[in-house]
Parts: sequence; structure tokens; C-alpha cells
Amino acid sequence: MALGRRQRRSAFRGAQYVLLLVIVVVFAFLANWGQIGRAFFDLDVAAQQFPDVVTVALKNTIIFTALGFALGLGLGLVFALMRLSSVGAYRWFARGYIEFFRGLPALLIFLAVGVGVPIAFPDTHLPRNVSIMIALGIVSSAYMAETIRAGIQAVPRGQVEAARSLGMSPTRAMITIVIPQAFRIVLPPLANELIMLTKDSSLAFLLGTTPAQQELAQFSRQALLEAKGLTPIVVAGLCYLVITIPLSILQQRLEKKYGAGVSGGGAT
Repeated sequence: MALGRRQRRSAFRGAQYVLLLVIVVVFAFLANWGQIGRAFFDLDVAAQQFPDVVTVALKNTIIFTALGFALGLGLGLVFALMRLSSVGAYRWFARGYIEFFRGLPALLIFLAVGVGVPIAFPDTHLPRNVSIMIALGIVSSAYMAETIRAGIQAVPRGQVEAARSLGMSPTRAMITIVIPQAFRIVLPPLANELIMLTKDSSLAFLLGTTPAQQELAQFSRQALLEAKGLTPIVVAGLCYLVITIPLSILQQRLEKKYGAGVSGGGAT
């Protein structure tokens, strides 16, 4: 007897569950759990990472991310407004900036800031935190500019026209009416960009580092040279999750409260 569409779907779903269960059971029997425990979950090695992994590495990761996000958000707003400007030169420049830096890997941007700026301005010495802020700000601003631009365009035009009819100037209407509503629309994708930026902060080691300036990735790489297993990587990964999981929960709540937002971010 032929199965109906719903029955076929149920049978297919059941087969997937059975296949997954078989894979888990086979892995459980074949895996060398003792070796896995020693390689990834050595409690003695993990204990050696504390408290520095929190007081130094995690703290620096949060600082670098916050600095980069603040600069990226400011630049993103400026370039979003330039993209919507009635002045053609502004639009072309903003579009060139956005397309250029969205097309480059974050690694190249860090190298450009760390190597290119000292060559171009030999008499200028930027503090390391400033260099990291600039690199992360450039990385994120191109994506946030497109996200904010889409959010501004999503605000009903009738509200702008109503504000103008009340005597507001275009600038005042943009600042008091459009931008606040646009940011409510784009909060979820901006939270996602913050998560991406947290992971991009691992490239800060390219700008040079001392033990007191290490972020999570560099801290775990250094600890890995001294340990016999991959436990430092696991510890660093858990610390990243301490940051990213609450941000993911926040993003989901913002999506429920303000809608899905505007897609415009992406992996850098």
C-alpha cells in the first residue's frame, strides 16, 4: 500500500533519527575516550589557565570588541547617510568604501593597519588599542553601513513627510524621527555583527602583543605551546561562548520584539 505524503515525511524523518543514533553509537564504541579526555579535557592543564584566561585574555577580547564596535557603528552610520545623500560624490565615495572593505578579508585589513600605517606615517605612533580599534572598526563599518542604510529606508516615508509638514528641517527629521526608528529595526543584525566582531578580535595578535595584551586566541595559542594537548583551546572556546551565547540570546529576543530586522551583515 502506497504511503501518503505525511507518512512519507514521517518515515524519512524517522530514518534520519535512526541514522544519527547509529552514528553516535558507532562513535561511542570506536572512540578512545581516555585519549580524548587527556587531549581535550585535562583538568590540571585547564586549571593552569586561570585566572589569566579571564582577567587578561577574556577582558582584552571584550575591550577590543567594544572599541571596534563603537568605531564601526559610528562609521557605519556616517557611510549609511552618505549612501542616501543627494550629493552624488558622497554616494559614490560611500559605495566605494563599503564594497572595497566588504570584499577584503579581515586579515588583510589588520595587516594594512599594522604595517601600512607606520610606513605611510612614519612619525605617527598609534597605541596598540587604537590600532586594533581602527582595524576592527573598518572591518565592521562596511557591513553595518549597509545594515543601517536598509533600516533607514525601511522607515515609512510618510513619517518623514509628516515631520516636514510640521516645519522640521530634513536634518532634524532624520535625527529625531528616522534614525531612532531605523536603529530599532536593525538591532538584531547589529547584535549579530557584534558576535562576528568578537571572533574577528582574534586577529589582534597581528599587531604585536605582550602577555598582558593577549586576547583569547593568542592566549590559547601560547598556552598550547606549553601543554601536551588541546585543553587550552577548549578553555578559550568556552570563554568565547561566555560572550557569544548571551549575545545570541539577546539577538533572538530582539528579533521577537522588533521583528527579524534587516539583513546586511555577514561573515568578515
